Amino acid sequence: MAGFVNETHHLRHLIEIQRNTLSWRITAPLRVIRHLSKGELPTGSKITYVLGRIKDVYQEEGGKAVWSRIQARLPKKPTVSLKKNKASSSDSVANKAEILEKKETIEDKYLKPVSAECLSDFSPSYLIIAELSLRQCAKYRVWQKQEQLESLGWHVRVIDWREIFVAMTALQTCTNVIFYRVPAFESVEKLLDEAKRLNLPTWWEVDDLIFSEEHYKNNANLDSLSASERAAVLSGVKLFRNCLLACDKAIASTRVLAQEMRNAGIKDVSIIENAIDEQTLSISQQILQEHSAPDHGPEEVRIVYGSGTKTHDADFRVAADGIVAAMLEDERLTLHIIGDLTLPEVCDKVKNRIKKLEGRDYGLYMRLLAQADITISPLEKTIFNDCKSNIKFLEAAVLSVPVICSPADAFIQVVRDGENAVIATTPQDWKNAVLSLAADDVKRKAIGQTARQDVLERYSPQSITQHQVLPAFGRPYKKEESGLSVVSANIYFAPRSFGGATFVAEEMVNYLSKKSDISVSIFTSRPDMEWRANAAIRYRAYDCNVIGVKVPPDGDRVGGVDNPLATEVFRQWLQTVQPDIVHLHATQGLGLGLTRACQEAGIPYVITLHDAWWLCDRQFMVTGEGNFCFQNKIDLRICQMCEPSARHLHERATMMRVAMNNAALLLVPSQSHKNLFIVNGVPEEKLVVNRNGFVWPEKPRVRRKPGQPLRFGYVGGAETVKGYPLIRKVFEKLKTDRWELILVDNKLNLGIRSVFPESWKVDGVIKTVPAYTQSTMDDFYNSIDVLLFPSQCKESYGLTVREALARDIWVVVTEPGGQVEDIIEDENGTIIPIGSNPAQLQKAVEDLLAKEAELLTYENPYKDRLATFDMQGQELESILRTIVRERPQAH
Repeated sequence: MAGFVNETHHLRHLIEIQRNTLSWRITAPLRVIRHLSKGELPTGSKITYVLGRIKDVYQEEGGKAVWSRIQARLPKKPTVSLKKNKASSSDSVANKAEILEKKETIEDKYLKPVSAECLSDFSPSYLIIAELSLRQCAKYRVWQKQEQLESLGWHVRVIDWREIFVAMTALQTCTNVIFYRVPAFESVEKLLDEAKRLNLPTWWEVDDLIFSEEHYKNNANLDSLSASERAAVLSGVKLFRNCLLACDKAIASTRVLAQEMRNAGIKDVSIIENAIDEQTLSISQQILQEHSAPDHGPEEVRIVYGSGTKTHDADFRVAADGIVAAMLEDERLTLHIIGDLTLPEVCDKVKNRIKKLEGRDYGLYMRLLAQADITISPLEKTIFNDCKSNIKFLEAAVLSVPVICSPADAFIQVVRDGENAVIATTPQDWKNAVLSLAADDVKRKAIGQTARQDVLERYSPQSITQHQVLPAFGRPYKKEESGLSVVSANIYFAPRSFGGATFVAEEMVNYLSKKSDISVSIFTSRPDMEWRANAAIRYRAYDCNVIGVKVPPDGDRVGGVDNPLATEVFRQWLQTVQPDIVHLHATQGLGLGLTRACQEAGIPYVITLHDAWWLCDRQFMVTGEGNFCFQNKIDLRICQMCEPSARHLHERATMMRVAMNNAALLLVPSQSHKNLFIVNGVPEEKLVVNRNGFVWPEKPRVRRKPGQPLRFGYVGGAETVKGYPLIRKVFEKLKTDRWELILVDNKLNLGIRSVFPESWKVDGVIKTVPAYTQSTMDDFYNSIDVLLFPSQCKESYGLTVREALARDIWVVVTEPGGQVEDIIEDENGTIIPIGSNPAQLQKAVEDLLAKEAELLTYENPYKDRLATFDMQGQELESILRTIVRERPQAH
């Protein structure tokens, strides 16, 4: 019955822990309410879900009054104030609904089930999500398992089950998962659901009968609990059982426990016994070398009992009468008890020869045990105890100390009575066994030595691994050699395709992944997701494995440079996919830790320098107002005056330089961008121009009909650095309505509306559209005649400029920078200087309005000079293969 009591205490402890997390469950909805009260009120199913969860939590936890106050603070309906004018061509309410629908669609894409076939691309590994607070259990069932699996070649990671979001992240990078002694609380159910989404094989493991309500109800010790405590304990048993039944397979420590698992409904159950590990072998060997026999003299025969906790009171009573009777007959006998134990009254007869010792750590416990002449392992005759393992026999045997034990099932599987241990059932058996061993020193030594030989043969790490662990788990499969394995990292990736760097990163992944001997995986960020906190998520895009991490908000520049969370997940990703090379694109937000992780793993990396983030804290070499700073060689003294509150600029510059210096190569999309880095001290031989490509049109050009207004397009979003304020100033000054302006709101795909032309005072028509995709690109360019690209910085390339030039679209572009390198003045575009004065842009627009008829038939005569994605991909492939082929091989 002692085992039942032990588990009762532990279950009550676990339930109390879960109850304590209610503070988080309550404050999380309050944080939502704070946002809602500011007017940030979603609509449709999302608000229904959020309010439903808040109501459930508060009403379930007795907070009806609080819920009433929350209701009183909520607006009755989401309200939208619209100011309509000629500039508004779409209904804002409809836009908000589309934004919400888009956001939910994106999240759905992240949460799609992932095929088990994807695991074949991963390095085989096990994640053990475990109860680690029970040290002895963790030693024998968790750390031993890790040791055994690693000896077979598996990579193993262990996480406490309470670290829910750490475990959620770890699930993304493992190929198998074991839940040890884990109850199916709501948070754990999310882990189980995630394991199923990822198609991971799952095991539930335990070494005690803690999942059988039937046996708990038959336990007389439950009668000492109140009705509420008894109900709580039984609900805890159900939690363990639910977790067991939610897994594919199970692992038991004994054959009786395995049968109980089968009775519960699990067909596939493996038996892996508790065993001797390297720590125990090392400690025992050291002890035996130091002391070949107990230190006390022949006038004492010492019995040692490792109780551990008071939950063994009932077990000890099985042997107490017999042991006391033996002690009364042989005055040399003493009893040393390690740990807590309530002695029965019969022990008062020999209390002067009983010594209690506090519990020790494992090493000290083994040293105390080594001082024994005899050790005992009494157990009540119950199904619960028959499910227990024979740890006390193993620990004594490895020290050559003879054991007297009860005939529990795990003991009788290995004990040969009188040869390697002594079995005792009745009080008389215990008395006889103690007296027999006490009287015969030779017999004690013989039994102890035989027990040690048997244990080392059957329970050694090698034996258990080969005969029990290997049949259950097998050896890790060999990852197929694919020729070249590449990890591509970019701050955004599909389904959140945002910005030119993302488009290039996706196209390069698309190009490389189509090669039969190249495998590609992606590291990127993810959006905020319900109930996921900081946990990563794995999904599929471009038929590749992708892992997304939470990154700091845009305004956190320090966090964007050094993101420990992303770095740790990236380390796990490198271990999982084991790439030959890493290709870093735009990593702001993901942080420079990615480069350190590559260096630690000995993996070469290349960086495509898409912009000036590697030189400028503001990324685009602009002032706080969004204007170009006109620096060429960066002077940090000027930067400090521009950002007086920033105190990290020198450290940032040092970190950036180290990251670039340790790269195998630095790729730049234009000669202009290459020159910028050369001027700033990067060796020219380190820099290679790999011009960005574009997608050739798939649809024929649809031209504006005569008499229709001239159609302008702008794709830079609302950012000052992209020239948005200039465009507004220019078009508000136009004295004609013979124009149409298409504004791309590039954040709509992120679920955010950032362009609001309703307040513009114009005569023409303005339309806002979401960022185009590859499939909608031709439709967008067929809707415009002129692309406005008034960027206020030296762009590294200017992808939209090339897309427009390939489609016979006239381009108005600023200089200097990579954006202007394919423009021939007055032949395929108009070049204006970078600057905040709108006069040059206004003149360019007015000149084009004056010759709108000429643009009806315009064709770009220099399309053959443009780079394509195939050209860029071929160059990149050659670069990556060369670096991998020529890198020094580790010895």
